[in-house]
Amino acid sequence: MLSNGKKMASVSDMYDVGWEEMRDKLRKWREDNCRNSEQIVDVGDELISEHSSKLGDDVWIIYEQVMIAALDCSRDDLALTCLQELRKQFPDSHRVKRLSGMRLEALERYDEANKHYDAILQDDPTNTAARKRKISILKAQGKSAEAIRELNEYLEQFVGDQEAWHELSELYINEHDYGKAAFCLEELMMTNPHNHLYCEQYAEVKYTQGGLENLELSRKYFAQALRLNNRNMRALFGLYMSASHIAASPKVSAKVKKDNMKYAAWAAAQINRAYKLAGHGTKESKCSMKAVEEMLESMQITMS
Repeated sequence: MLSNGKKMASVSDMYDVGWEEMRDKLRKWREDNCRNSEQIVDVGDELISEHSSKLGDDVWIIYEQVMIAALDCSRDDLALTCLQELRKQFPDSHRVKRLSGMRLEALERYDEANKHYDAILQDDPTNTAARKRKISILKAQGKSAEAIRELNEYLEQFVGDQEAWHELSELYINEHDYGKAAFCLEELMMTNPHNHLYCEQYAEVKYTQGGLENLELSRKYFAQALRLNNRNMRALFGLYMSASHIAASPKVSAKVKKDNMKYAAWAAAQINRAYKLAGHGTKESKCSMKAVEEMLESMQITMS
């Protein structure tokens, strides 16, 4: 209830949508793999509390979707409601047991959560979702070395799991082990060479490692990320920074210096152009452009 005694308007009233539109919206978010948990909770809470009887078999996947979003939003009341319905319908399901464990994780009852996952793995040793949840608990507890060891053992069996390779790369980055992080990202780029984010992240790791050879690799992969997605601003800034540092190195030839100054100037011009197009002359855009221009000036790069 609101402080003035009036009931908060429902989603259907606020947006003038019926239950079918709410159901379709949840389906679209699932298909797009959206993690917009607050919106899912708003729509899903009303849909399952007032229209669950109309949803047919869709209701079960909606309960799962809403429960996971509720855990993200610290809505244990809603998460428990969804979980209880799923337990009643699927009492022996490993998937529902995993959801029970995820709720316990959200409540920081890690030992109890691990018991759920161990029970699943005892029945099904190949259950990848349960193994990954156990790794997520180690990460939540700050046990990075153990999480890394478990992920490496997991990847020996499931070498094609891209999500696990990406998680391992992030754990190595957090531990400042950039060589191993780069190896993980190389594995990802081999299996998915058209993913611009993997190229960008690999370039960032190489840039952080430093040294002329790594900087040249960094520039190459920032450029590749831009070829795959010319709207990737992080890659554009990365191309500018890596080329600038190569140009400033006393170890490079005059030709390499000249080439990299050209690359940096091109990137600088693209950055400036992107800010102008994004802001269309607004006050915020002018402030952002000024900051970019000052940064470029400090690096002695002239915009074309």
